[in-house]
Amino acid sequence: MNVRIGVEEEFHIVEVESGLLVPRAAPLLRRLPPDTFTSELHRSTVESNSAVHSTLDDLHADLAHTRRQLDSAASSLGLAVLAAGTAPLAPPVSGRPSDGARYHRMVEEYRQVAEEQLICGAQVHVDVPDRDTAVRVMCVVSPWLPALLALSASSPFWQGADTGYASWRTLLWQRWPTSGPAGCYASADEYDTAVRDLVRAGVISDAGMIYHDVRPSAHQGTLELRISDACPRAETVVLTAALFRALVTDAQERLRTAGGSACPGRHEWLRGATWRAARAGLEGTLVDPDTRRERPAAEVLTRLLERLRPALEAHGDWDTTRALLAATLAEGSAARRLRRVAEEEDLLACVDTLIAETRGERRPPRRRAPAGPGHRTASRPALSARTAAAPGAGAPTPGVPVAARQALPH
Repeated sequence: MNVRIGVEEEFHIVEVESGLLVPRAAPLLRRLPPDTFTSELHRSTVESNSAVHSTLDDLHADLAHTRRQLDSAASSLGLAVLAAGTAPLAPPVSGRPSDGARYHRMVEEYRQVAEEQLICGAQVHVDVPDRDTAVRVMCVVSPWLPALLALSASSPFWQGADTGYASWRTLLWQRWPTSGPAGCYASADEYDTAVRDLVRAGVISDAGMIYHDVRPSAHQGTLELRISDACPRAETVVLTAALFRALVTDAQERLRTAGGSACPGRHEWLRGATWRAARAGLEGTLVDPDTRRERPAAEVLTRLLERLRPALEAHGDWDTTRALLAATLAEGSAARRLRRVAEEEDLLACVDTLIAETRGERRPPRRRAPAGPGHRTASRPALSARTAAAPGAGAPTPGVPVAARQALPH
C-alpha cells in the first residue's frame, strides 16, 4: 500500500546565550534553500516542508537532515532553533509580523490574538484520493485526535511560568475563530460552502485561515493534521505521522464497509476532550472516544494502536510504530521532561534541552553557572513562583526500551 506522507514543522528562533526568542527569521532564511524553508506569521519562527515519502525511515531521514541544515544556518548567526509548542522564554507579544500583506492584515484584524501567537506546531499531510473522501474521513478520525495531541505535548511554559498545561500552545491556538474540532460534512461541496460562508461573513479572509484540528488541504490532495505541538524529537513526529496515516487508511475502510457514512456521532464533546489532552498530556487521563469517560492516556493510545494494527501492517509500519509508542509512553511527554529539567535546574536549561533534542541529541552540554551559592543572573531564569501543579510533573522516568531506540536511525 503506497499512501504517502509529508510533514511541515515550525521552529522557534532563540539567541544562544540568553535563550530568548528573537525576531531573526529573515537573516536565517537567507542562508537556507527557499524550496524547503519559509517564513511564518512572526519573525521569530521559520517553517520547514519535507518531501513526500512512503516509508517512515525516509521521513525520519528527511526531518533529521532538515533539522541539521537549520541548526547549521542558525549557529552561524549566533542563534539556535527549537521545536516545541512554545518557547520557555518568550516575550508577551511579537514585535511585528513577517513581511507580507496577508500577515500584516491578520495582525491588524485579530490584534492580540495574532500578536500572542508565538507558538509552533507540526502538521502531517496524508494522501487521499479526492476531496469528498478527505471530508468524510475528517469526521471519522476526529475523535482520536486529542490522543495525538497528548503525544506531542511540549509547551508547559509561557513567559517564564509553568502554565499547569502540557500543551499551552493549544489554549493559545484555540483563540482563533476557526480552530478546534472540524465537525462533520457529507461532501466536499458542503464543506467548501461552509468555508465560503465564513469568508463572506468577514470572519476569515481566505480558506487558508481554517485552523481546524484536521482539514482537507487547500492546495494538495491530502488530509492535514493540525492539532499537534511542534515536537523536540523527530521520532515523535514520525510516530504521529504513522498513527495519522493509519487513522486515515482505517477510516477509508470503515467508510467503504459502511457504504459511505461512518460518522461516530455528534462532536460537541471533542473540544472538551482536546482541553483534557492539552491539560494532561501523557501523564493524566484522556476522554475515551468510545465511552466518553476518562481513561489513562496510555490505555487510550494502546487501544488506538491495536485498532490501527491492520492499517499499520499494510503500510509496513507496525513494528516501528509499536516500538516508538512503547518508548514514548515509558519516558513520558516532552512537557514532562521539560518540567523535570526546570525543577532540577532552570528555564535556560529547558531551552538548552529543547535545542539539543531538536538537533537529535538527548542531553545538552551543561552550562557553567555563575559562581556563588544559589546565584542566578537574568540569563539563568528560575521557574516563576506561580508554577502550577501538573499531572506527573515530578515522577521518575522509566528507561527507554532498546527496541524503541532501534526502531529508527539516529
